[in-house]
Amino acid sequence: MTGIRAEHSVPLADGVSREYLLHHRVCPGGVDDHGSLVVAVAPDALLPEALDDLSIAYGRITIPESTSADEVERLIERLSTEAERTVELERAGIDDAWDDPLTADVRDLATQPPVVRYVNLLVRDAFDAGASDIHLEATRAGLWARFRLDGTLVPAPEAPAALHHAIVSRTKLLADLDIAERRRPQDGRIRVRLESRELDLRVSTVPTMYGESVVLRLLDRGGRPVGLEDLGMAAGTLQAMQSLARRPYGLILVTGPTGSGKTTTIYAVLLSRETAAEKLITVEDPIEYQLPGVTQVPVHREAGVSFAQALRSILRQDPDVLMIGEMRDSETAGLAVQAAMTGHLVFSTLHTNDALGAIPRLTDLGVPAYLVAATLEAVLAQRLVRRVCENCAEKYTPSREELSLLGLSEEEMNAVGQLVRGAGCAACRGTGYRGRVGVFELVMVSEELREAIAHGASQGELRALIDRSASHDMSHDTSYGTTLRSDGWAKAVAGLTTIEEVLRVVQS
Repeated sequence: MTGIRAEHSVPLADGVSREYLLHHRVCPGGVDDHGSLVVAVAPDALLPEALDDLSIAYGRITIPESTSADEVERLIERLSTEAERTVELERAGIDDAWDDPLTADVRDLATQPPVVRYVNLLVRDAFDAGASDIHLEATRAGLWARFRLDGTLVPAPEAPAALHHAIVSRTKLLADLDIAERRRPQDGRIRVRLESRELDLRVSTVPTMYGESVVLRLLDRGGRPVGLEDLGMAAGTLQAMQSLARRPYGLILVTGPTGSGKTTTIYAVLLSRETAAEKLITVEDPIEYQLPGVTQVPVHREAGVSFAQALRSILRQDPDVLMIGEMRDSETAGLAVQAAMTGHLVFSTLHTNDALGAIPRLTDLGVPAYLVAATLEAVLAQRLVRRVCENCAEKYTPSREELSLLGLSEEEMNAVGQLVRGAGCAACRGTGYRGRVGVFELVMVSEELREAIAHGASQGELRALIDRSASHDMSHDTSYGTTLRSDGWAKAVAGLTTIEEVLRVVQS
């Protein structure tokens, strides 16, 4: 707990409300080694009556510790949020004193009301928070539950200590996995309904030193893909992508790490096509959203349907546009390039650090350089940075040390005014961020670049070529010169994100 010298945290005591703490500008931080209650005290706290009240409520001697006003508010929000979750668990009937699951039949235990209600609560809480994943990690102390929210992991409702094994087994039962098998990884799916929304949960289990670790990926089947203009692209990048979406043939790649929004971008491009007059087919693992007017084919490895096998079949379906969820092997890459050579527009994704990294990656997958040069039209690299929370956004003047980390020139640093960051509030769970926005780098394959690729130029040589072209391009076209870092900096200047986020997500 930042700024509080306490060994053990404490819950919100009976008779002490969030409103009381906010009014008096104090917050119980924890209990120290001597059993005293350490209290975070803001500069404008109402003392000493607040310390006397807390001493009576907790039955302990109070020790005040000076803390900033912002930190006191964050501690209050955290403490009150934990109290609300405890009430939810109690209403759901969760009881820590459940029988030891190691001595009970695990299947029976996994279907008992406390376990069922906790798993249901976990899924609902994750959906309400807008989390993309639920992590249930086996540790020496028990099961550790966390949500991935806006790309980072945050605490989830704590799992009752005696139900750890039963919670994992309940999840595996819902995903139709073998609960007796704990020595090898397993994958499955769960379909659940929350009121009027339908969710698909992708379930992955792996054995660890202290038991099984489970990750559930939340896919909202009732959700809809966003439009291309809603992704946060700069005007030039957006215009170029709209032009690329209308190409009659060629290969267009979107690169980035897992969870960077690559599929969302391709969905937006596909829906900008005339689906009523064209045949659009996708091969995906899994299908994340249902696209109207698009034929979507799921990969099913158990049935022998891989990306390459599905692609062979759909090429006989007379498609105009193809979307391949991911190029994972040389066979899939080769078929995609052949499709682009024979008059199809092909979209796919790769895992590379930047846009230019897609070119050597294709050659590593066995595609000859001359075919890469002949078919590749553009590569879009992207990341997701967290948005500054609109509820607690505040302006500040960045230090020159912060600005220098972005590699800005002296002239650029002198031109910087005030930026925006989040102070932390209940809406953003004290993080200062809420939601995410894309950061993009687009490389259009010009004739000069195409010739260099065909002659086997290295990635460094290609980058130098793009930099030279950018210096001669007075119109600053997005084909050249716009890097992930520069686009991230532009969004920080616009108040959408922060310098820290850009540095966290975009590597130098």
